[in-house]
Amino acid sequence: MAMTGKRRVLYRQGSGFWRMTARWALAFGALSLLDGGLLRSWGDAVVWPMIGVLLWVPFGIGVVWYPKKDQRVELTARELRVRRKRLPMEKVNLLHVARLWLEGRATADDQPVGEWARFDRVVWVPLRDGRAFGVEFRDPAAFAKVFGAFAVAACGGPDVVRARAAAETYPDPRPMRARPGEDAGSWLDVLDVFN
Repeated sequence: MAMTGKRRVLYRQGSGFWRMTARWALAFGALSLLDGGLLRSWGDAVVWPMIGVLLWVPFGIGVVWYPKKDQRVELTARELRVRRKRLPMEKVNLLHVARLWLEGRATADDQPVGEWARFDRVVWVPLRDGRAFGVEFRDPAAFAKVFGAFAVAACGGPDVVRARAAAETYPDPRPMRARPGEDAGSWLDVLDVFN
């Protein structure tokens, strides 16, 4: 069997670095055009892009982007990748994901997936051993739609999922809690499932 080296990506979410950079450049570019075109001379307007570059590193990267750098997620048929960490699909309880998707529910709460607003939200991915780990998404409903449809297809369809869910028993996934210690609540605590 020949390997092509290509894998089919079902869902991808970037870290938002280039989107943040484009917004930063647009804001200071607009200030420059406003200052040079309407208020003062173009020579005075050149200072705004320089201010933008000087403020971009500490505030744009440090304050706006750095806390969200862990939001880079990629879902394929074989694995879920968060940054550089990989979770094989063999560890994920796809039957639970498919059952929840058919019922329109989430693991952590009973709010219907269709009512999820488009803002940063943690989606809990259930594992076969009864744990669930959280992954933060900017558009959680879009990820849930793709992941739920994939889980239903991987389990054999809606009828098979309902029959297997009625027959099989598995532990109800519990969200993983941060380990007590010096860095409570860090991404290392959540990503220890990958090891």
